[in-house]
Amino acid sequence: MTRDQWLEAHPYLRPIAELAAEVERAAASLEVPGAPIPDWDNYRTDFLAGVPLLSSEVAVVDLEPASRMAAALIERLSSAEMEPGVFRPRDWPSPGLSRYLAWTATKRYLRPVVQAFDGWRDEDRWLRPNCPTCGSLPAMAQLVGADPGRKRLLSCGCCGTRWQFKRTSCPFCDTGSARLSSLAMDGESGLRIDHCESCRGYLKTYDGEGAETLLLADWTSLHLDLIAHDRGLKRLAASLYDFESVRPSIASSSGS
Repeated sequence: MTRDQWLEAHPYLRPIAELAAEVERAAASLEVPGAPIPDWDNYRTDFLAGVPLLSSEVAVVDLEPASRMAAALIERLSSAEMEPGVFRPRDWPSPGLSRYLAWTATKRYLRPVVQAFDGWRDEDRWLRPNCPTCGSLPAMAQLVGADPGRKRLLSCGCCGTRWQFKRTSCPFCDTGSARLSSLAMDGESGLRIDHCESCRGYLKTYDGEGAETLLLADWTSLHLDLIAHDRGLKRLAASLYDFESVRPSIASSSGS
């Protein structure tokens, strides 16, 4: 599954896809300072206590370079000529767009830290609903492997970290499997909506492998957020997208 194939099947996502592509092109042109890798031995106690890496006072990660990158990205895009038809909030920069751009820059800066953290941490010692790197709640989930040992990975929409979580519990209220349900999406390449009857929270889930970069990008399944909202479900996860801003264009284009 390629981006173009996905957009051919979901043309109402094209304006958002073009905005994402424009932002990525601008971010790729920025100089990325080297983010120092924390001392994992110093951080171990905080990790075992459930303190996300960026909240730890002993494994300090300097985010000032990321702030400068975000400011440079906003300035670059503010003066750029956007392609015709690219989705753009009425105010530039809007609070939601500023958050999106800030995390786009921060994710690039943190990439070596996230990769090193992935290799260091013991997934079985975290198993928490919040991201071990930045503390955000997950934007999506992915089921990997084969039964009976299949695992569920949660995916952070902010810093890009993926981590293991209990397969049969709600990541928002920890309710067990008896109160969990899934809503399958016909023709959506393994995407579904997992939701909890107790807290009404939902999590978009990719039940497959091979298209993680595309289908775990969050924007590629914003139409599933629309479906979930229309069913009275709540997005409790962190999002870099102002859903109320993009909702009218998705609804009118998709015919929902």
